[in-house]
Amino acid sequence: MEMILLQIQSQITVFLATAGAQPWFYGFLFKLVPFIIVLGLLIFFHELGHFGAAKIFGVKVERFSFGLGPRLIGLKVGDTDYRISALPLGGYVKMVGEGLDEEVSEEEKERSFSHKAAWKRMIIVLCGPLFNFFFALVVFFLGFFFVGQVVLTSEIGEVKSDYPAYHAGLRSGDKIIRMAGRPITTWKELPEIVRANPGKPIPVVFVRGERPYATEITPIRSTVKNIFGEDIQETVIGVTPSGKFFTQELGLLGAFQGGIAQTWGITKMTVVSLVKLIQRKVPLETLGGPIFIAQLAGQQAQEGWTNLLFFTALLSINLGILNLLPIPILDGGHLVFFGIEWITGKPVSLKKREIAQQVGMFILILLMVFVFYNDIVRIIQ
Repeated sequence: MEMILLQIQSQITVFLATAGAQPWFYGFLFKLVPFIIVLGLLIFFHELGHFGAAKIFGVKVERFSFGLGPRLIGLKVGDTDYRISALPLGGYVKMVGEGLDEEVSEEEKERSFSHKAAWKRMIIVLCGPLFNFFFALVVFFLGFFFVGQVVLTSEIGEVKSDYPAYHAGLRSGDKIIRMAGRPITTWKELPEIVRANPGKPIPVVFVRGERPYATEITPIRSTVKNIFGEDIQETVIGVTPSGKFFTQELGLLGAFQGGIAQTWGITKMTVVSLVKLIQRKVPLETLGGPIFIAQLAGQQAQEGWTNLLFFTALLSINLGILNLLPIPILDGGHLVFFGIEWITGKPVSLKKREIAQQVGMFILILLMVFVFYNDIVRIIQ
């Protein structure tokens, strides 16, 4: 697959050179194409979730489009026009009765979105973000199954002086192969054992060169900085990884478990980062917009199709979480309205929903302006 991508890229380069394109345009194109692919996949699978749930609950879907803008080609099956549109920037689903002020004929009320029970509408709305998480899980599972999982080795990079590991004789370049009686192959196994044994001596076996050595390390509690730059108390021995990786092969079950763990880990980290952002413990300048995403997509595409797919899965999780925020116009805002209707038995008035939609749109526009500003500042710097 990577060889095919390289061949396509080289053919495009030859074509552009023949056409007299400037070098800067090459870089722009090779960032734009991966960005379109990534964005298209994210929004397409999001809309696929809404579409599938709507079909299950008998809602009439008039259009299911891959892409935006004018219809290029398509096929009408039953009530639905399955189409490919001109702009490959996502997709959309058009359901009968989903507009706030849309009029629905008597014969179509039974298949209208707005005339379905509130809990059914909630599920239809919820399935969009859920499919973003499902897409990420599938990507991670397939990647781990066919390629394997890239993990840090247990080789030590830095040993901090005046910490337990240094006093126990460990030095940079040593590789821990056994700890607390357990064989060690990856770095992530070390902190698990260390945290479980605060103040307790831990037998350690490590390799230096070709020769194994045995020692004993007693973890201590120390103030360290987490990934958000906050001071926290942690059980440590005073070592950092060397940064060397290896590909760990996983079977079918291992790939599935790894996919779940990866999806959950990124979801948890994204939610925590969002909370820290609101608390202003994470600078707003770290937010990125379409330009930043396009740059990252281009970089990942150059690293290979596996990196680009994993990057897409990460963004898919972010999109799912973003859409669940209780902001009017997003799926989370609709869930709030339908939840109120489900609990009270009465829908939120049309006027209140329209005002809320306008407020939500204003918030999103402000956010887009801000992230575009961040993107431009990054380019200038």
